[in-house]
Amino acid sequence: MEILRTPEERFDNLHDYNFVPNYINILDQNLGELRMHYLDEGRQFSKVALLLHGEPTWSYLYRNMIPVLVKNGIRVIAPDFIGFGKSDKPSDRGSYSYNGHVDWINIFFRKLNLKNVTLFGQDWGGLIGLRLLCDNQESFDAVMIGNTALPTGDHDLGKPFEAWREFSQTNIPFKIGPIIHRGCVSGLIQAEIDAYDAPFPNEKYKAGARQFPILVPSSSQDPARVNQLAAWEVLKKWKKPFLTCFADTDPIMRGVEKTFIKIVPGAQNQEHFIAKDAGHFLQEDVGPYLATRMADLINGLGDYNIAGTT
Repeated sequence: MEILRTPEERFDNLHDYNFVPNYINILDQNLGELRMHYLDEGRQFSKVALLLHGEPTWSYLYRNMIPVLVKNGIRVIAPDFIGFGKSDKPSDRGSYSYNGHVDWINIFFRKLNLKNVTLFGQDWGGLIGLRLLCDNQESFDAVMIGNTALPTGDHDLGKPFEAWREFSQTNIPFKIGPIIHRGCVSGLIQAEIDAYDAPFPNEKYKAGARQFPILVPSSSQDPARVNQLAAWEVLKKWKKPFLTCFADTDPIMRGVEKTFIKIVPGAQNQEHFIAKDAGHFLQEDVGPYLATRMADLINGLGDYNIAGTT
């Protein structure tokens, strides 16, 4: 098993991605030190937006949201999960687990000592981000999620997801950029497709991307089930603002927002919305709009009694 690191020249002159890279080392008991990449824009501001990407993207997904948030006086942290983007990539698929990803992001989050945070999580950014939220409740002021879930293994994940999981395991080569292109309503230009392909010089680098679909809990025997159930117990008591922003053309996640709205107290009286003409990767289709709604949420927290609401 190797710890792969994408050559830096693969990221030269990416379309609309002119952000300064930041790196932090996290220690894994089995793998040793892993280097994790993240963006950190607007450091002068005290309110923080934590943007977590999903499968099989990286922080490039947020390039159109970051400037809007910073313009609104918000610091933006956007990491690349281990196995993605500019972060290190263990070549052995067995190195990746749901709980392991949560452990890695917890180490990252606590090393940065972030406070006054609002989470934005989409796809796996929600699966991992909501677990992070539940482990660090005092550090978060609000939540905004889109096209994501927090499955416990008790429910059928649906035919669209099963088809995606089958495709992810059998398609050779596993073409990352075209997957994201097809997951958008507006589509991507070739330069953007190339940017999504940049972290993966060859198939060896895609172990994390291949493994993510397998890690979604789909049975009561799933190793993450206990932690998922515990997270839901926290969310059932979460009273801070919790906003959902799902897309109108995502066949996998359509309707999942209703579960959060029904169960999470903080979702009551929020202006939930379904983004129009948006696909699974809604950040690509309506990124600036999402950022504006997130800025409104964050900058409205001054009138909200955060203390003692959980």
